Amino acid sequence: MYEKYWGLSEKPFENTPDPRFMYYSKKHEEALTRLLYAVKEEKGAAMLTGEYGSGKTVLSRILIDELIKNKIYEVALIIHPQLNPLEFMQEIIYQLKNEHVEGSKPKLLHMLQDSIYKNFREEKKTVVLIDEAQIIRNQETFEEVRLFLNFQLNNKFLITLILIGQPELLRKINAIPQLEQRLGIKYHLTGLDDKETQEYIKHRLEVARAQREIFTKEALEIIYQYSKGLPRKINNICDLSLLIGFGSEAKEIGKELAEKVAADLNKKDYAYAKDV
Repeated sequence: MYEKYWGLSEKPFENTPDPRFMYYSKKHEEALTRLLYAVKEEKGAAMLTGEYGSGKTVLSRILIDELIKNKIYEVALIIHPQLNPLEFMQEIIYQLKNEHVEGSKPKLLHMLQDSIYKNFREEKKTVVLIDEAQIIRNQETFEEVRLFLNFQLNNKFLITLILIGQPELLRKINAIPQLEQRLGIKYHLTGLDDKETQEYIKHRLEVARAQREIFTKEALEIIYQYSKGLPRKINNICDLSLLIGFGSEAKEIGKELAEKVAADLNKKDYAYAKDV
């Protein structure tokens, strides 16, 4: 809608996990490095936590992209983990075998085991990545997740489990010592700092082929103050600023416009918090 007005080839601040727009801060680079290390070195289990909108989902998609480039990895991605234990196992088997399965828990466990050992015989590594893992409410499901790590040889795990979620995931995992102690890798992702926020915005504008500076230095400061460096909130304020600037025929996004948008978004955030 506003792309032509600002001289952009596409919208630069969409909240979608598009790897092209990924800005690698030092924190994101370290998080990705740790997750890749956990998988490639067959560490058994790893966990990435972070605030809502900190970039966890984008990192998970980049991780998967890195793995599927190498045909030795078979990856099951669970993005709706609010399943009971049987449904959870069915979904993993479906993603690994590409077929719907029914049956009792022992039958499903045998199917999963067969699939994992088949991958092993074919020199493939099995990876199960659970996004938004904090919404798993059933304790039995966490127990099933822990039992996946029993698929192992004397010197290696036959499955790598990646848990990704918001900070409350850490509290849930800490309440299950048998699972927490088997996490070989942990990392908590925080927001960008002031300089990284500016670089993040610049990077996304460059991907969208911006030909000039659109946000003033003062506006960037307001954006950082509002967003606290969380990529999702940066995207929200930048996208709305571009829209409002287009509507008002602004030449640039300045301090006044950014403050107006931030104030509006803060009202929405407050209303949402009350509703929750």
